[in-house]
Amino acid sequence: MSGPMDGVRVLEVAQWTFVPAAGAVLADWGADVLKVEHPRTGDSQRGLRQLGNITVEGRRNPVMEHANRGKRSIAIDVSTPDGHELLMDIARTSDVFLTNFLPDARKKLKIDVDDVRAVNPKIIYARGSAYGPLGDDGAKGGYDMTGFWSRAAGAASTTPSDLNGVIAQPGPAYGDSLGGMTIAGGIAAALFERERTGVARTVDISLLGVGVWAMGVAVNAALVSGEPWVANPAGANVAPHNPLTGFYRTSDNRFLGLSMLQAFRYFPEFCARVGIPELAADERFASHELLTENAHQATDVLRAAIATHPLEHWRKVFADFDGQWAPVLNTAEVATDPQVRANGGIVTIERDGESFDLVASPVLFDQTPLHLGPAPEFAEHTEELILELGDDWDRIIALKDSGAIG
Repeated sequence: MSGPMDGVRVLEVAQWTFVPAAGAVLADWGADVLKVEHPRTGDSQRGLRQLGNITVEGRRNPVMEHANRGKRSIAIDVSTPDGHELLMDIARTSDVFLTNFLPDARKKLKIDVDDVRAVNPKIIYARGSAYGPLGDDGAKGGYDMTGFWSRAAGAASTTPSDLNGVIAQPGPAYGDSLGGMTIAGGIAAALFERERTGVARTVDISLLGVGVWAMGVAVNAALVSGEPWVANPAGANVAPHNPLTGFYRTSDNRFLGLSMLQAFRYFPEFCARVGIPELAADERFASHELLTENAHQATDVLRAAIATHPLEHWRKVFADFDGQWAPVLNTAEVATDPQVRANGGIVTIERDGESFDLVASPVLFDQTPLHLGPAPEFAEHTEELILELGDDWDRIIALKDSGAIG
């Protein structure tokens, strides 16, 4: 697959989603991503078939496809001498080494920075971790629920203040997917610098760091005020002083999401479109200051008006409205959203004469949807890659006999 990363080889020694998602993005962009899996266990996610309320049946596996499309799978036991030698042979031909193994495991397996740079001094070495390489928790493992969501304030800051509990991430691998994009961006920057200066960087991205960045404005506000970000009570408008920023329930129990930061600019037309033009003429809302001061009164009237019609009615009413709004959609609706499709957010993949759709990474180059390859079968490309390295079937047989490859 051609793309801006065409000609770049990425050697990925990782599993689960956070770091493999970075490899998937790079593969979307045209890189040759070699996914190393253990010959007997493979990536642990290959057996994950229960996603929240959804049981995955059949041949497809959305978890594996999301983080591993477009890659080649090679089964190597890097803990064996022969397997480690093969891994280093591949590293010599690679531009990037990508891993999420913990420091002790990297040291034990001899795949840390110095080990890989000993055979390829110009390789970009990229590590994804839970909490970053420095500090007391640098050697600890974690998932996006812990490092990204819980510790980085996402969970506390999105939980309604009147809820006795904590809000979970909105979907599986939510923080992992954002983190994977961040890793891919860091690798791209490092490759760019190497191209210009010859310097090969070590790139570190943590789920904690990605989470803090995602919450950056709220954390910065805490740095200024000393106060934590507190979510509104359940059902309250997002902005209590702006009636045109929040969520409104429709008659079919759906929602409109409004985000008109210049509320007074859009207020007259919005009121007219919902069938209450007289509200805009009310002296309580006659200026920006008055609308802000009396926002809760306007909100109550708008809630009652919007609740009289279903979502589809309002989609037609606001279709050509300049104010910023959107229907609140579920994942099944997003999967068929024509705007998502038009911009390559979901693309069709071909494999073995069959086609299926998959979410693509969100960068367009030259306004052209990405061309994605399918996720590899376990160990699908092991022998192919060894032959590409210039070895022969005698070595393949010897590696199989020693248990170094699958």
